[in-house]
Amino acid sequence: MPQKKFEYLPHTADIMFAAYGSGAGELIENSAAAMLGVMLDVGKIRRSSARVMQVAIDEKADTIENLIWYSLQDMLTKIDERALNAFEFKVKTVSEKTGAFKMRGMLRYKRMPRDCFVTEVKAVTPYAMEVKKTASRYSVEVVLDV
Repeated sequence: MPQKKFEYLPHTADIMFAAYGSGAGELIENSAAAMLGVMLDVGKIRRSSARVMQVAIDEKADTIENLIWYSLQDMLTKIDERALNAFEFKVKTVSEKTGAFKMRGMLRYKRMPRDCFVTEVKAVTPYAMEVKKTASRYSVEVVLDV
């Protein structure tokens, strides 16, 4: 049975999810999938025959938590500013060198009418974000301010 990529968790006022991955790259991709699933009708976008386009997301950070936070916030900003109907994020490279993390990925989207937007996410909250590692998997809990 395949392991789940993410799950939505109960939260008092905002939206919270836990994302999972076998490494930092997959953890970021699955965190992005959870956030996109809140913001947009990803299924409708995927089914559209509109041409797939992409925009680069490049981030650097001092911790893996900050790398996830910066990456999600950058995606959120680009989606909001450009009204992108994003449906997927793919990490191209991720690296760690003594307290310095770098990531490059591509946010995939289609140009379509704005009716694919579902929930307005105002921000990705860094509060209490912590990456946990078990023998074979990483996990992180993220809160989205809606």
